[in-house]
Amino acid sequence: MHDALIALIAAASTATPTPTPSTPDPATVTPGPWGFAAIVFIAVAVILLVWDMMRRIRRGRVRADIEEQLDAEEQAARAVEATSTDDEDIDRERPQA
Repeated sequence: MHDALIALIAAASTATPTPTPSTPDPATVTPGPWGFAAIVFIAVAVILLVWDMMRRIRRGRVRADIEEQLDAEEQAARAVEATSTDDEDIDRERPQA
């Protein structure tokens, strides 16, 4: 038991090596040409997707505006038709003088 304590104290008293500050190898830190190509590919893909999305949103807005105009014209035509039909009915019911 005594020998185990001495071994434990000896192991605890030995100095631990301190890491020396060194600069990392630039080849292992930088992404290199393949990393640059991947980032460029992702950037171009995002730009194209945003451009397509904006085009689709614009197209949807134009279609909605056209549908609103057509609905308004249809309602106006129905209103004119209803008033002319109502007037004809009234005139037919009125006795002729």
